[in-house]
Amino acid sequence: MDIESLRDFCLSLPGATEAIRWEHHLNFYIGGKMFCISTLDAEGRVSFKVPDEQYEEIAARPGMIKAPYLARMKWVFVEHYDSLPDDEWRALLTDSYRLVREKLPKKVQSGLPAF
Repeated sequence: MDIESLRDFCLSLPGATEAIRWEHHLNFYIGGKMFCISTLDAEGRVSFKVPDEQYEEIAARPGMIKAPYLARMKWVFVEHYDSLPDDEWRALLTDSYRLVREKLPKKVQSGLPAF
């Protein structure tokens, strides 16, 4: 995984959008709510939401920690792109997208493309 692959995958999810925030972070959104944050450098520091019941297990894996500022919402921080194989990146990012999408108001959800 690299920034371009991450970007391509996140934007392939139905209704996903992107924006650069805080000068050097590429953020991905669904329905106006963030589901992934990545730095724009080659290191590939990325944060995303994980299922509550898997949070402790995922955050304890090598190359991953509880996300600063977002840990209370069950987000993890991946220290480098090669900390995970590509198929696992896709699965975890899809989970993050789904978790955030499911929490959107029903009116917002109904205006989004099918998932």
